[in-house]
Amino acid sequence: MLADAPVMAYVPCVDMEGAREFYGQVLGLQEMDVPEASEEMRAGGAMYLCGGGTRLLVYQRPEPTKADHTAAGWQVEDIEATVDDLVARGVAIERYDLPGVDYDERGIAASGPIRTAWFTDPEGNVLAVSQLG
Repeated sequence: MLADAPVMAYVPCVDMEGAREFYGQVLGLQEMDVPEASEEMRAGGAMYLCGGGTRLLVYQRPEPTKADHTAAGWQVEDIEATVDDLVARGVAIERYDLPGVDYDERGIAASGPIRTAWFTDPEGNVLAVSQLG
């Protein structure tokens, strides 16, 4: 049933204007126009089109979340270039104390065939970029 359906990530924020700046300008995501959305819905959320027809919905809530896990991640083909671009845009790469995970000089973690770099948005939501293989 869901195996063939695209997945969409949801990321909460308190400051919608700041979120639009981070996701649109810093990360370079294109905000989608959703014609059927009311003005109130548009003011309280933004949907971004990502690779392969996937989507990221950033929505406003009155209080920040307390999540300490990865909320959304992108699979990339060249993680070094992606991390370099993120850092050049002012994004700080995070290092977490995870058993069996080693980091290189860029902050890219290696765990088996998967390499991942984590970062946060201005509200502390944990995001990631990963390269398989």
